[in-house]
Amino acid sequence: MRFSIYQESKIGGRKVNQDRMGYLYTRDSLMMVVADGMGGHARGDVAAQLAVQTVAAMFEREAKPRLTNPAQFLENAIQMAHRELHRYRAEHGMPEAPRTTIVACVVQHGVATWAHAGDSRLYWIRDGAIADRTLDHSRVHHLVSSGLIRAEDAKDHPERNRIFNCLGADVDPVVQIGKPATLRFGDVLLLCTDGLWGSLSDREVVGPFTGQTVMRAVPDLVETALAAAGPEADNCTAMAMSWAGAAVDDWMGGRDFGVSTREIPEGVVASTVQMPRAGEDPAMLTDQQIDEAISEIQNAIQRSSKWVRGR
Repeated sequence: MRFSIYQESKIGGRKVNQDRMGYLYTRDSLMMVVADGMGGHARGDVAAQLAVQTVAAMFEREAKPRLTNPAQFLENAIQMAHRELHRYRAEHGMPEAPRTTIVACVVQHGVATWAHAGDSRLYWIRDGAIADRTLDHSRVHHLVSSGLIRAEDAKDHPERNRIFNCLGADVDPVVQIGKPATLRFGDVLLLCTDGLWGSLSDREVVGPFTGQTVMRAVPDLVETALAAAGPEADNCTAMAMSWAGAAVDDWMGGRDFGVSTREIPEGVVASTVQMPRAGEDPAMLTDQQIDEAISEIQNAIQRSSKWVRGR
């Protein structure tokens, strides 16, 4: 596989960043995940971190080097993350479990399969337009789809933060699986939290990906969203992947796509998700540790892409 990928998260106007993100890949499979801890409940940052770590750990265990059934994997992994939040609640004597939304996507053989619970979104962008996107599990989405309010009024609606499906609630989440999408060269998959899309129109979300690499588009998009939201901006997180091809020997057309998975040894999983060490509380990793893990994988990507630039 060949693809270019970039991720960024900013705290906005909040005291704590409760968003978490990460991606992992083997020779034949790529998984991306974004989670948004729910601030109206205790330890939203813990919820998001545990959810990402749980899904990542299952991917590391099952992608050998690909998943047998990506849709079933996503269902199982997200449900497992939900159970881990309740295990954390029990171990720490909390009255309720931490809660988070989540969106995750697996790409294998040039086909993307995604799943979500809540209002963290995935956009499939092709030729500067939205080919598909997830639908929010929220009160406001219900009002829009029912024709009770206009879509352009949704971002300012007083019930905009009412989510009816998430991980960590008293009932199991409904994991919505998207229809598998066959990717073409240049297609972009964007995963993001509501801190990004909440202050922007769909056109504004898609715009930066026209004529720019994801390395430039993602930072531009995050800054645009924060500026539009103002001083009370929510945490803002985005991860975007631009697809080059399912085969490792596809011609690049002169473009430098940062990852070629043929550089990954058999049995190895490259990951930006910082996993806990033995005996370490998985919820207590610091932002610095997470940033260090991301820096390490970005350096590895640069090393693995040198052969592309030398062609």
